[in-house]
This record gives sequence, structure tokens and C-alpha cells, in this order.
Amino acid sequence: MNSRRAIYLAHPPVSIFPTYYMNKLIVPFSENLTSINGGVVSSVRSLIQNPISLRFLSTSTATPIASTSVLSSSSEEVFDMTSHIIQEKDLLRKSPNGGLRVLDLIDHGFLEPDAKLYSQMLNKCTQLGKIKEGKMVHTHFMNSKFSHYLVIQNTVVNMYAKCDCLDDAREVFDKMPVKDMVTWTAIITGYSQNDKPEEALLLFPQMLRLNLKPNHFTFSSLLKAAGARGNEREGEQIHGYCLKYGYASNVYVGSALVDMYCRYERMSEAHFVFNQLEDKNEVSWNSLIAAHSRKNEGDKALLLFQKMQMDNYNPTHFTYSSLFSVCASTGSLEQGKWIHAHMVKSGQKLIAFIGNTLVDMYAKSGSFDDAIKVFNRLTKPDVVSWNSILTAYAQHGLGVKTLQHFEKMIKTGIQPNSVTFLCVLTACSHGGLLEKGEFYFKMMKEYNIEPEVSHYVTMVDLLGRAGKLDVALSFITKMPFEPNAAVWGALLGACRMHKNMELGAYAAERVFELDPFDSGPHILLYNIYASGGKWNEASKVRKCMKEIGVKKEPACSWVEIENCVHMFVANDQTHPEKNKIYKKWEEISERIKEIGYVPDTSHVLLFVDEQEREAKLQCHSEKLALAFAIMKLPPGSTIRIKKNIRVCGDCHSAFKFVSLLVGREIVLRDTNRFHHFNGGSCSCGDYWYC
Repeated sequence: MNSRRAIYLAHPPVSIFPTYYMNKLIVPFSENLTSINGGVVSSVRSLIQNPISLRFLSTSTATPIASTSVLSSSSEEVFDMTSHIIQEKDLLRKSPNGGLRVLDLIDHGFLEPDAKLYSQMLNKCTQLGKIKEGKMVHTHFMNSKFSHYLVIQNTVVNMYAKCDCLDDAREVFDKMPVKDMVTWTAIITGYSQNDKPEEALLLFPQMLRLNLKPNHFTFSSLLKAAGARGNEREGEQIHGYCLKYGYASNVYVGSALVDMYCRYERMSEAHFVFNQLEDKNEVSWNSLIAAHSRKNEGDKALLLFQKMQMDNYNPTHFTYSSLFSVCASTGSLEQGKWIHAHMVKSGQKLIAFIGNTLVDMYAKSGSFDDAIKVFNRLTKPDVVSWNSILTAYAQHGLGVKTLQHFEKMIKTGIQPNSVTFLCVLTACSHGGLLEKGEFYFKMMKEYNIEPEVSHYVTMVDLLGRAGKLDVALSFITKMPFEPNAAVWGALLGACRMHKNMELGAYAAERVFELDPFDSGPHILLYNIYASGGKWNEASKVRKCMKEIGVKKEPACSWVEIENCVHMFVANDQTHPEKNKIYKKWEEISERIKEIGYVPDTSHVLLFVDEQEREAKLQCHSEKLALAFAIMKLPPGSTIRIKKNIRVCGDCHSAFKFVSLLVGREIVLRDTNRFHHFNGGSCSCGDYWYC
């Protein structure tokens, strides 16, 4: 054929359309009848009169002709008529009438409908999450001669399921006269992946009754659903079917089994399944690492990470995210930095969710500046990113800066959620910003966010610590739901701070009714009585604790020196260098007394004399950790100490004087916040009891 006289549709990419389909698009030039994919055009003159076809035809010398057809407009990008006509990007291209160009071509007879074309368009809708276009293709397909094709019907179910349109997926599923294993797997997977595990599990016995054999995709989705449900009996039954059908050793099913048992916190079974897998993958490794991370078993998570690399498996973003969470929970900055360096070296990009956990890790490890640097490097911070940095500011006692960043977040167009407002209210509570806290609590309604119990707890804490105990009590009585133990506990803590014995006793009684086995409220009530000299009442609280088996959590502090964590308790006698540590603190104590430190024995709530009270103060765990850190860390380096309960007032005062004495920053993390001691002052502005 003379190429100069050939009118043709240029070849689309082979990866999208195979050779047989490209050949169908070739159009011979003729003065007589011309066929385009089965659509008949009477003559070349009719082509000229029909602008639809002209948008898709070219010769070696022709140029595109402007048209006002239903398939094009001057304001729209048109198909490239000299190279590709229907490329992948053209599958879902809109026409001016709001439809899809490819479907309009079929309707006008210029493109023959093809089952593979429908499948490709539906898959593209699934991939891009374009449900509106997907419904157009679905409707067109149902009106075509291919409407009975089971494969395409399965593709429709899969599209709706993956686009979170489960009602539409179920409607299509229920109307299908014939279903196969793929159909059932698609709907089961849809329910499983969209947090509807019960529906997914209910479909499984129905599938079995039809004598359909599940495959590894079916079992993977069922195991995910079983893990989400938390019903161990269901999970064991699904495991049994995996064994029955011979899929237990399949890498995908095995990984799902590992994850399911991890969610049940049955780590021995999870490790057993994992060890039985001949072929493992990154998912199975990540499931175990994430499980140990959730259980705060950092040493086991890091050991698995090392084994994973030794077995030549590459860590993924999910691996690093779990490891950063471990380091955040323990405040292990040096390990966190090492893992961060490993991630950078491996070439992993700082995508949003890994950046969020990295910000959280640095913030909770006391390296606030590094947390800011990571946040500023995020290309597209989302609401979780902003929440992470707002939490960091709040935890480090920077209330005003937290509010400034919140306003900046609003200006960038990010919509705050309930977690965002909790961060803001916490910052107000830690900074004593009462009016700001009340303002932002009311602002939640502007964003149609209903305050949850955690928001009410924070507001009670804010009001109580500001000394407005009666207002806090009134606030509790007006809550739209029954206050829980945490709400009353916040009021009890405020009563402890302001020494309101009567209201404190009332709040404590409410807590004991709701959660009698929490040691915290008992200790607070004891402290209220003891600080007021009511030793008989205090002893009754101790007696009650003993009778119901409630024990006080022992205070401990720890410090990380050269990747080794050293832990201390009050009056510690177990550390191998205990004699040097006590001697060092005695030396420090004498020197800070010379520059103004006076031991505050009111924090020793025991019926003992003043001298014994002062002696007990000097043996607190955080002071021993501080003395050890000064001994071991290079001069001028930052000291980072963590404590499992709130720092006492005397230790807070002592740390300020020590920071002035040694000329270095001391960062102390307790259960409530971070304290940055530097030059004789603290970042909390002595609002330490928050």
C-alpha cells in the first residue's frame, strides 16, 4: 500500500494494546466504502463532512483540522494524531458533553466495542480511584453485547470494592447469575480492606457451600479480617482451612497468618508460623517487627531488623516506621539516629507517613531541633504531619508556638481533625493558656468536630490547674455523656496541686467507682491527705490499696550512654558504679546549695523527721541518672534523661541549678512533658506540675 495515500490510526503503545488490536485500527484509504473498526463510512466526502472521524485520522501530509464535534473543543487538549491515538492516558479522557471520548466513539460507530477495552478502562478507573468514570464504563458495558462476560463483571466488582463503594460492589455481586472463585474473593477482599471484617468472614462459608475452592488471595483477605475482629477462634478456624487446602506454607498466606497472630498478641504462634515459612518476604518480617514495636519490645524488634538484613531482605518504609516507633517509646535517640542514617543510606525517600514517625521519634527522644528539621523537609505535609509537629511543640512546653503553627496550618488549607485540636488544647494546658484553650475548644464546632472524652479531660485539666476548680466541676456536670475515670482523675490531679482536700476526696471516690484498680488516683488522694497532715486518712488509703491488691508503680529513670541504656530506681543499690554515682551527687548537691538550691522536703510525704526527708530527696532516681550522665558524657554535651512518672518538684528545682553549674542543657522527659533545663531555668516556666 502506498504510505502517502494511507489514512491510518497510529499505533498505540504495545504495552497497552497488543498487535492484533493495533491492526484492527488501521484504516485503508479509498474513494469507495471505508471501514473504521467495523463502523462504515460511505465515502471520503463523508469523512470530511463528519468531524468526529477527522479528529482521529491523518496522512503523511495532512494537518489537523479544527472541529466543533462532540469529541473535541478548541479549549481542550486533543489526541496526538501524528503519533498515538488512544494511549493509556486517553482511556478516561472526557468529552465536552461530560462523557468519555472512547465510549462516545463506540456510540457513534467509529470504534468497535471490545471486551478487552472495557477491562482496561475499568482497571484504569480502579487504579486512579475514578469512581464516576467507572460507573460510566460499567453502564456502557451492561448495555453492550459483552454484558454476560464473567471476567469483566468480576472487574466491576473489584473496581467498586477498591474504590470504597461496597454497596455498589455488593449490588453487582448479588445480581450476577454466575459467580466463580474470583468473584467471591473480590467481594471478600473488598470488605476486608475497608474495615468490614465481619461481612468478609460471613461470606466465606457461603462460598464453601458452592464447592468453590479458595485461593491464596482469598485466605490472605480472610486472615486480615480475622485479625481485625480479634476473635481468636475465628482466626484458628481460618488457619485450619489454610492447612486443609495446602496454603499454609504460601508466602502471602503465611505472612497474613503471622500478622493475624501478632494482632492477637500470640507471639509464640506468630514466630512458629514465621519460622515454618520456607519463603519469607518483607511483609512477614514487617509483621513481626511491627508487633514487637506495638508491645514496646524494642530489643526484639531491632534484633529481627538485624536478622532481616542478614537474610538479604531489604527493609521497607513500613520496617523503618515500626523501628522509629520503638525508639520514640523508649526515647532512644542514638538508636533512632542510626536507623535514620540506615534509611538514608538505603535510598528510601522521606515520604509523608515515614516522615511523620520520624518527627515523632526525634520529638519524643528530646531532640526537638531535629524534629523541626525533618518536618521542614517534608514536601507535602498532611494533617498527620502537622499533628506530629504540633504534638512536639506541646510536649516540649512551647504553647505559644504550638498555637502559631496551628494558625499556619489553617492558612495552608489543611483541615484540622480531632487529634489536631487535642494537640492544641494540650499545649494550652501545659502552658496555662486558659482563655486560648476555651477559644479553641469552642472552635471545634466551626469544623463540625464533636469533642471526644479526651478533649473534655484536657479542658478539665486546664481549668483545674488554672485554679478554677468549681468551674471545672461545673464543666464536668454539663458534659453530653457520663464522665469516665480519666475526667475525674484530671480534677483529682488539680485538687492535689491546689491542696483542695474536700473536692479531691469527692473526685477520688468517683474514680474508685469507675476504675478501682488504677494506682494513680489512690496515690494522689494519699498525697492530698499527707500534704495536709491528715495521716490517719492517708493510712486508710494505703490500707485500702493493700486490701484490693493495688500497688504503686515504682519510679525509675534511665539515660542512654553509647547505645547502652542505664536504668535507676530510688535508693538504687544495683548499679555496678553505685558508690561513684552517690559520691558524685553528694558533690553536686553541695555545690548547688552554694548557689541557692534549698531542698524542698514537702515533697517527701512520709511521717519522718526533716533530716530523713532531705536524705530521701537526694536518692531520687532522676538525680542518680543525672550524676551518672555527668560522669560519663563529654563536657558540654546535652544530657537526656527519661522518667516513668512525673518529676518531683525538688528534682525540678535541683536540675535548674545543675544546668547552671555545669553549663549544659539537661532534657528531662516525664509522663507529661519535656523539660529543657538551661542556664538555671526550665522551658516550662516552672509550670512543671502540668
